[in-house]
Formats: sequence, structure tokens, C-alpha cells
Amino acid sequence: MKKILLVGAVLAASFGPTSVLAEEDALLVEARKVATSLPPKLIAALQDEIQKSGAEAAIPVCKDMAPKMAGEISQQTGWKVKRVSLKARNDARAIPDAWEKAALEDFDKRAAAGEPPAKLEKGEKIGNEYRFVKALPVQPLCLGCHGPIDQLSPGIKAALSQNYPNDRATGYSEGQIRGVISVRKSL
Repeated sequence: MKKILLVGAVLAASFGPTSVLAEEDALLVEARKVATSLPPKLIAALQDEIQKSGAEAAIPVCKDMAPKMAGEISQQTGWKVKRVSLKARNDARAIPDAWEKAALEDFDKRAAAGEPPAKLEKGEKIGNEYRFVKALPVQPLCLGCHGPIDQLSPGIKAALSQNYPNDRATGYSEGQIRGVISVRKSL
């Protein structure tokens, strides 16, 4: 009987809270790696297109190329990757679900209280999936299309109006949270 209890205790220790925490830590590390892989690619593509053709011509990079980049990362990693925002530019793709919306609202409060937006993230297991969001602070490069509306060039305003008739993604200043990279994976 003592032997059975000892084996049971060893098994419980092996598969108990410690292994669950280790699994969640590993998922957090993996999710963070996936989420942080998109922004540098997007920024590089934006800089390249702005340099070649100007800011107005770079709008399709965010509109068309970014979702394709996210899709490629999703295929390569098994994580579903997307960008969402409280002030969506594209209602078809960027509207947060309830969990993402709560995280975005929490990030805004924490940033207003002085936490650096670039460090804001949240990851957790919910049901049979792991979810993670990482804040996307506005970079100087972003202000040409996402800055205060009265500071946008007439060409940018026209291109935004044509591409995004219901645009709400302007009025930002550098460092504000533009949205999040959201990743999720079924377990």
C-alpha cells in the first residue's frame, strides 16, 4: 500500500502544478516569439515602399501585405496571427474579440499609469487554447498615416478615404498603443 501511495505521489508531482506552469511558460515564450516576428517584417516593408514610391503607395503594405505576412507566419508556426485595434482602420479584419478588447483597454490604462507600452503583453490558457497579445506602440514611421488628422498630407487623407471609408485609426501620437499583435493556438 505504501508503495502505491509513493508511486501516486511521484506521478502527482510529475504532472501537477509545476509541469502545468512549465508548459504555460513554454507557450508564453513561443507565443512571444511568434508575435514579435511580424512587426519587424512589416516595418521593413513599409520603409522600403515609402523610400521607393512615397507614403501613399505604402498604404497597401499595411492593408494587403501585413495580413499576408501574418498568414505566412501562421502557416509556418501553427499559431493564428492577426493585428487588432480599438480604433480599427479595417473593420473586416481588425476588430478585437472580447478577450482582446479587454487586454487592449487594460494596456491603455497601464500605459496611462506610466508602464512602457512596448513591454505590455498578456498570455494565458483559455479553455483548449493559449492566447497572447503584445502591444503595438505607434512608431515615428506610423505617424504619416496614423497621426493627428490635421497633420496628414492631402494625398494620405485621400488614399485613406479611398481605402478605408470608415477609418478610425488616426489621431495617435508616438508611443501610444495603436493595437496589438494577437496570437492563439489550439492545445
